[in-house]
Amino acid sequence: MPEPGEADEEREALDYRFSLANERTFLAWIRTSLGLLAGGIAVDQLTPDIAPEPLRVTLAVVCALGGAVLGLTAYQRWTKVEAAMRAGAPLPRTRVLLVLSTGVAVVAAVLCGLIIGYSG
Repeated sequence: MPEPGEADEEREALDYRFSLANERTFLAWIRTSLGLLAGGIAVDQLTPDIAPEPLRVTLAVVCALGGAVLGLTAYQRWTKVEAAMRAGAPLPRTRVLLVLSTGVAVVAAVLCGLIIGYSG
């Protein structure tokens, strides 16, 4: 018969591979966040003639804010997934991936339009 608290210890003893996989996912989200920040800087600093300044600055700010929000969300997601795995609960769902994918697609479409318009 398990001692009081022993079942809790067993439940908290998570296979380290799952925890490391969760950490790798967190780091991938951080890499994406850094990529968005770099993209924002690149749009602002390296393409001064691609669009009127207000539009260029808006695109840069959207990329930078997206990177900041994703960086914060990555940590929140990591802690929630870690807690769910330790509790033996289902992993939490997130809409961040949909928002991120949509945002990147919109920014890419606008940039493609600007590049085509600039080169033509």
